[in-house]
Amino acid sequence: MESLSQLNSLKFWPQSLVGTEQAEFGLVHTPAVPRLAILAATGWPGLEGFDGEASQRAEQTLLIGPTSPRNAAALRAHLEWLRPRLLGLRTSAGLGDRLGLATPGHVRAVRSAGGRIAPIFAQQSIREMTRTERTPQQVMDDALWGVFQEGWRGGFGADADHLKTPADVDACVAAGYTFFTIDPGDHVDNQADSASLFALRAAVEQLPPDVQPRASGLLGCSFQIEGHALTFDEATLFRAAAKYSRAVAHVAAMYRHLRQAAGDRPFELEVSVDETDTPTTPAEHFYFASELRRLGVQWVSLAPRYVGRFEKGVDYISPDGKIGETGAFAADFAIHAAIARQLGPYKLSLHSGSDKFSVYAIAAQATQGLVHLKTAGTSYLEALRAVAAVAPELFREIYAFARERYETDRVSYHVSARLDRAPLPDVVAEADLPALLDQFDSREILHIAFGSVLTARTPAGERRFHTRLMELLRVQSERYAANLEAHFLRHLRPFEPR
Repeated sequence: MESLSQLNSLKFWPQSLVGTEQAEFGLVHTPAVPRLAILAATGWPGLEGFDGEASQRAEQTLLIGPTSPRNAAALRAHLEWLRPRLLGLRTSAGLGDRLGLATPGHVRAVRSAGGRIAPIFAQQSIREMTRTERTPQQVMDDALWGVFQEGWRGGFGADADHLKTPADVDACVAAGYTFFTIDPGDHVDNQADSASLFALRAAVEQLPPDVQPRASGLLGCSFQIEGHALTFDEATLFRAAAKYSRAVAHVAAMYRHLRQAAGDRPFELEVSVDETDTPTTPAEHFYFASELRRLGVQWVSLAPRYVGRFEKGVDYISPDGKIGETGAFAADFAIHAAIARQLGPYKLSLHSGSDKFSVYAIAAQATQGLVHLKTAGTSYLEALRAVAAVAPELFREIYAFARERYETDRVSYHVSARLDRAPLPDVVAEADLPALLDQFDSREILHIAFGSVLTARTPAGERRFHTRLMELLRVQSERYAANLEAHFLRHLRPFEPR
């Protein structure tokens, strides 16, 4: 009997070749889109689940098919390690992919870092899906093909990120996600931070009965948490309740909906309040988590809003505006980590975690490994780095367009880049174009324009950049994967268990 590796007419991604008792599977390396190959005994009924062109080879059938949703679903059914799973409290990292081509590089980085960090390879927020015109199923399937190509069998999660409505939940449950990040940020009252006690009393009177501050049982209570004292006097409790009670209620409602939608399928929950205007104080974290627990919500990780700024694609910025100055963060984060151990344990999540190199070791040590790193846009930037190296004019065109879009696209992000500090496209020498990805302002400008770049169209309705970008990255797949592997090693190594 012949095997796929003996078919000299086909070039395979070598680590994709895998056999079961019924068939052999592999991913064909082509200049354009990869193709799925299956070699099985003629008459094997499993072939009926796949699309493609079949040919006979003695007593075997060779099927060559597209990387289509139907083929992804059928392959997932036959190869258990292509199905996302729960990660629990293991140190973990979400590796978002806005293009659908980054998973091979992500897999290589996880392997090179030691393979002990639990990865999430399918991760995208509803906002990112909207801006890139992708669906939850496309994100899931693109990750599957990358995992299959690289032969990763160590397990991975799938994160439906920043969900805000029941409809968001339903779409991601249908696509098979296992990790659901609920974002109640629209229900956080940032004005509570500066409100008077009189105003706070008036605000909490308007809260629903099940999240009234007195229902929490915290009024007048004090706690010692690994040497940190928390006291819930009236002002502290009412401020926390005014700020976060409606968010708690929203999470509880979304959690109940998710449980019903998921049925008997297991899932993990993350709660995120990082995209708010003001930091989450330790008392507010304690209140938020204890209220979720009181209402029956079970979660595996939580993303408070930490002190300082976690801006897109750049290192941590301290409360006084210094890049990479971590003193305030380290002190604040240690208390949050202690609370997470006492009220959980659950992981603390670092959202907008890309390129925050100065805080990784601090976070890993303070949480004792109970931490989740979430990244996304930095993989897109590494794609642009590959473009800058081999197609400078395309990169220059994208950069000029990103500058045009910046003031519009920045509205929904916490960024501080300024156009007047970013070099003009026409004055940058070709050899210096990749360096734009290392300059603070140009890097953030390129980062947040991703949706506009990927969906921009010409007057004739054709995609202005997307087709050229994707074709180039497929041809330069090894360069792109190498960029990602090197870049994410810097992210992952500080979190590797010692």
